Amino acid sequence: MDIRDLYQEVIIDHNRHPRNFHEITAPCSQAQGFNPLCGDKITLYLKLEGDLIQDIGFQGEGCAISTASASLMTEALKGKTVTEAKTLFHEFHTAMLGATSETDPQLGKLKVLIRRQVQMLWAPLILSKK
Repeated sequence: MDIRDLYQEVIIDHNRHPRNFHEITAPCSQAQGFNPLCGDKITLYLKLEGDLIQDIGFQGEGCAISTASASLMTEALKGKTVTEAKTLFHEFHTAMLGATSETDPQLGKLKVLIRRQVQMLWAPLILSKK
């Protein structure tokens, strides 16, 4: 399977069946992302139990890439500690800048989606405060 097939398979699956597509009642943190270039709007919700991401969800409107990216991001972060989530954010940010190899196993499927428009998903959630 080449990268284009994987890209298409992942995007279609997560767009049709987004994981963690729900609002969280009384979240510890809530952030909104908006991409003015394409109109994607995402609201992210985070619920912590101590330092652990107990639940994470999103709602919004966007293209297939935006929805799939939010779905993949929530899957990657759920169950992680805040420190682990921040580390993953920095790895993702570095990858977006082209500083890591395409075979970095830490980023898995997320590497497929390194595009400018999904950046809006990460920074508001990781850096926001309620």
